[in-house]
Amino acid sequence: MTEEEKKLLNTFETRLRHLLYLHDELKRENVELKKLLDFEKLKNEKIQAQYDELEVNYTNLKTATAISLNGSDVKETKLRLSKLVREVDKCIALLNE
Repeated sequence: MTEEEKKLLNTFETRLRHLLYLHDELKRENVELKKLLDFEKLKNEKIQAQYDELEVNYTNLKTATAISLNGSDVKETKLRLSKLVREVDKCIALLNE
């Protein structure tokens, strides 16, 4: 093998090692990004579940309030309202994580 061929082979090997290094770095960054995206997806699913529950509770509260205003149990309406406020607080806490 000539000196020029050895030099060319050496350059090729160096570049190949560099390419493999970059490939490994990219894979590592992709894994970290996937973990982050999975965490965000899970967080968003939790927030959506809380929001869905909140929406159901709000609808139930509106119905209960209408009944209360027509002479039914005001205490029950207050309890449902307190629960609704707690659910809103949970949603806010999740959004602030």
